[in-house]
Amino acid sequence: MEGESDPLLEKPWSVQRSQGHGTFHSSSQRSSATDIYFHSEDEDDSLREISRLPEVSLLATMKRYVKECCNVHDAKKKFPIIKWLPKYSFLDAQGDIISGLTVAMTVLPQGLAYAVVAGLPLQYGLYSAFMGCFVYTILGTSKDITLGPTAIMSLMTATFATSPRENDPTYALSLTLICGVVQALMGLLHLGIMVNFISYPVINAFTSAAAITIAFGQVKGVLGLRDIPKDFLEQVYETCRKIPETRVWDLTMGLSSIVILILMMQLRKIKWHQPGPNERIPMPVLMFRKFVWLSSIGANAILVVITAGIAAILDVHGHGDAVSTIGEVQAGLPPFKPPSFSSDYYDTQTNTTVHLDAGDIFSHIGTGIIVVPILGLVEAIAIGRAFARQNNYRIEPNQELIAIGIANIMSSFVSSYPVTGSFSRTAVNSQSGVRTPMGGMVTGGIIILSLLFLTPLFKYIPQPALAAIIIVAVVQMIDYEIILNFWKIEKLAFVPWGVTFLVSFGLGLEYGILVGIGVHLMILLYPVARPKITAKYLDYVVITFNQSIRYPSVEYLQNKVQQYMYKNQDAGGPPMSVILDCQHLTTSLDYTTMMGLIEIIADFKRKDVHFSMAGCKKSIIKELKHADIKDIIFGDTIEDAIKKIHEAEQHGSFEDQLESITIIKGRLAGATAVNATPVPSRRLPRLSPNGGLETSPEMPAPAPATRIARLSPVRVPETNLAISEESDSDDEGKFGSPDQDKTLRM
Repeated sequence: MEGESDPLLEKPWSVQRSQGHGTFHSSSQRSSATDIYFHSEDEDDSLREISRLPEVSLLATMKRYVKECCNVHDAKKKFPIIKWLPKYSFLDAQGDIISGLTVAMTVLPQGLAYAVVAGLPLQYGLYSAFMGCFVYTILGTSKDITLGPTAIMSLMTATFATSPRENDPTYALSLTLICGVVQALMGLLHLGIMVNFISYPVINAFTSAAAITIAFGQVKGVLGLRDIPKDFLEQVYETCRKIPETRVWDLTMGLSSIVILILMMQLRKIKWHQPGPNERIPMPVLMFRKFVWLSSIGANAILVVITAGIAAILDVHGHGDAVSTIGEVQAGLPPFKPPSFSSDYYDTQTNTTVHLDAGDIFSHIGTGIIVVPILGLVEAIAIGRAFARQNNYRIEPNQELIAIGIANIMSSFVSSYPVTGSFSRTAVNSQSGVRTPMGGMVTGGIIILSLLFLTPLFKYIPQPALAAIIIVAVVQMIDYEIILNFWKIEKLAFVPWGVTFLVSFGLGLEYGILVGIGVHLMILLYPVARPKITAKYLDYVVITFNQSIRYPSVEYLQNKVQQYMYKNQDAGGPPMSVILDCQHLTTSLDYTTMMGLIEIIADFKRKDVHFSMAGCKKSIIKELKHADIKDIIFGDTIEDAIKKIHEAEQHGSFEDQLESITIIKGRLAGATAVNATPVPSRRLPRLSPNGGLETSPEMPAPAPATRIARLSPVRVPETNLAISEESDSDDEGKFGSPDQDKTLRM
């Protein structure tokens, strides 16, 4: 087709329409625009031009839009795997396989243990460990992060998504889908900035409180106690009350497991002798160091194998009940299906079957719809940024939100509870030499193989061993040294930290973090509501503030202005004109601030003083004029503002303040200002012999007659005399004969 050199300027066309139908006619004479005509038989077949429109080809526009939205650059941003996969090498594969195997050794026992914290059957910990790895490999921007079950997410699942039916995952799976949708939307809408409003003291206090809650919740597993409630305070009481019921074998294995894990973790901190430039490490020494390092990394898996072997030996010799084991774990992969937003359970109190629909589930989850997604984002982005700085690369926060959100959405289809980045497993992944996100594929694949072939062996895993794994893992999250840092750096930061920490134990973790965020935001906003305001007295009062004025500080500014405008208020001194130093007023004024200025100006007019703004930006002056805020004297500097106030006091326009003038028997009896207050007698105008207005010695000169002519007509009770709104003659301002009483409305 002709004219396709520019897709927005295709072959022109014109429109002609007869009564009852329309026809399109091609016009090849024009190249860039075309006339649209309307043809009507009622108008003697004459053509009337309506408008000229550029021609647009719908197909070409769509092609252009698709080309702009679906280019290679955007695809690489949305699917980072496109960026690194073409460069993938054998060395990359070697590093990813080793790190993937190492992380799998860690996540297998942790997944089983965290399922206990979440209050779900053990297999759900493994269900939550593989899908996130696959999705993040495609969408993630960090080579180190591994997604899966974590202590915080497990505890939040137990807090918000516990079903009234025992071992029912419906609530947890629904929470996973909701969590994923919220996170993905935040990423698509670029709302990752919201995470920045959760301060480090609040996150640290919440993490420490959660760690203590989780760790103490596993004490019952170490002691072998039964029937311990989930609420923290009741949990503490019941655990202490049932200490006499401790099972000796469980206690022995639990304490031994804790000691072994701590010792094996210390192996990571060994600093081996580094060879010199001409020195080589013998192969046996190198292999021994590698063995020690692998032992420290796979401490959890080694412990589970050893303790499970002990339990199996005891069972063979008829002592299977000596140590508490986790029992049977369901084998096989979960079905791939969306979560069900309904559930039925039998209520023993009413002896009836209760049906729960989506509304009931959402109502039960409550604030978890917001709290759980945000916590997942905070945990993942904090981990990603930390390891990105350590390994010298960058992550995209909004793309991370999308990756984690999609991972949770897809995980909900394989019976997973909410997942996020794990700090401990990410550290293992980084230390193992991972090269790309492909290591997650290896980890996910091993988890699937374990579900298919190893689950029959899991029944021998002792509960005290899993409890020990959880306790050792979460105790490292408790940061007690931060209190000393608060004292050295910022003592005020202890307030949100302490509030979050205490409320988390008293009311619950979900309330702890919400209250902590609120308290720290109040601390953040307090300087906005109470800016530092100072005053100095020159010819007038000069008031300076240290930041832009926002609506929380308007009333405070009004009170300070009222206070400072009286230099000798206690001595009964007169009010002074005020100059507002606007050098720090750098942002636009909001509506509330403008209303506050109007109230200040009205009060100044009642007190017969002036209000000035010095050094104000032109854009702000323009805003004030658009808002029709009058009677502000603008000065380029403070000296300029002082000069203009002097001029206004000597030559100001008094008519702008008058609403009515009362004349009795030819004499001016009084006047009322536009704010309905009497005008002081010292500022009243005088009447000339011919009935006009004269300037009094203490009063500014009146406005020109043209301004009076624009005001309302004069209303005189005894006569019908009125000033014409159109008049501009020399007779304007005359009020009739001197012996008449009348009121002039202006």
